[in-house]
Amino acid sequence: MWQLLLNVTVAIWAVICLVWLLVLYFADADVMLLFKDKFGNGPEILEGQVVWITGASSGIGEYTAYCLAKAGCRLVLSARREDELERVKAACLLQGRHKLSDGDILTLVLDCLAFDSHQGAVQTVLEHFGRIDILLNNAGTSQRAPWMDIELDVDRALFELNVLGQVSLTQAVLPNMVERKKGHVAVVSSVAGKLGIPHSRSYNGTKCAVQGYFECLRTEMSQFNIDVTVLCPGPIFSNIFLHAATGKHSEQLGRAMAKTEKRMSTDKCAHYVSVALANKLYEAWITQQPWLYLLYINQFFPDLGRWILMKFGISYLMKIREGQ
Repeated sequence: MWQLLLNVTVAIWAVICLVWLLVLYFADADVMLLFKDKFGNGPEILEGQVVWITGASSGIGEYTAYCLAKAGCRLVLSARREDELERVKAACLLQGRHKLSDGDILTLVLDCLAFDSHQGAVQTVLEHFGRIDILLNNAGTSQRAPWMDIELDVDRALFELNVLGQVSLTQAVLPNMVERKKGHVAVVSSVAGKLGIPHSRSYNGTKCAVQGYFECLRTEMSQFNIDVTVLCPGPIFSNIFLHAATGKHSEQLGRAMAKTEKRMSTDKCAHYVSVALANKLYEAWITQQPWLYLLYINQFFPDLGRWILMKFGISYLMKIREGQ
């Protein structure tokens, strides 16, 4: 009797695992995010909320702004290029034409490296909207270079932009949220913050640091009813390589992505980002295979995950990283 029960239990568990693996094979996000996308809150639940997006002039930030504008969110769009922010604002007003007016979207030029300007920027937003409901820290850059060829100044520069810029602005925004005992902080990390991706030590290091800083923030802010979401996208179509760092200080990669590369579309990624915000997820993985499999293996079987990464080899990992 007990042997039969054990066999049935093992068989059921095997079927569940097989179904889960098959579902995951066709997935482009983690299971919880997919579930919330299907059965949870849609972005429209955020209607009327004030959402501040950094790095809003292109890529994930730009397309997330469109998605949230369509949902009826009031927006603060920040980046360094004012003309690009105005272009994105005009497109947002079209997306939210039945819900938003000109005053519902504020363009605010911001350099994440100008730390002394962050408090003033927060004050400008508060004077305009009276509150900040969601801060989406999206500004940052990528990198390509072998580990041994990277100058230490590149590490310093990327850490200031990808990490301290987000930390500084978040610290400036938090007092308003703490006072209201309500708010939501999100940060764009990366698959590289979870896995040891080759040829980008500075980028990998900054994204691992982002994970640590904002995991700490989540724990501390729970007493104030402030949510924290860490977003981990994989290969996404954008123009990030044009301004990506290399191994030399102040040098840019200057490469455009080819349309034939295997990457998630920017608007699909933005949709998932918006769903993660709407459902206040702790962490969201937004990526196609094989990265999704690698993330789960690394999460539950870390030694096996690292062994697989090493066995794949640098050439294969770089190939799939570049969407080939």
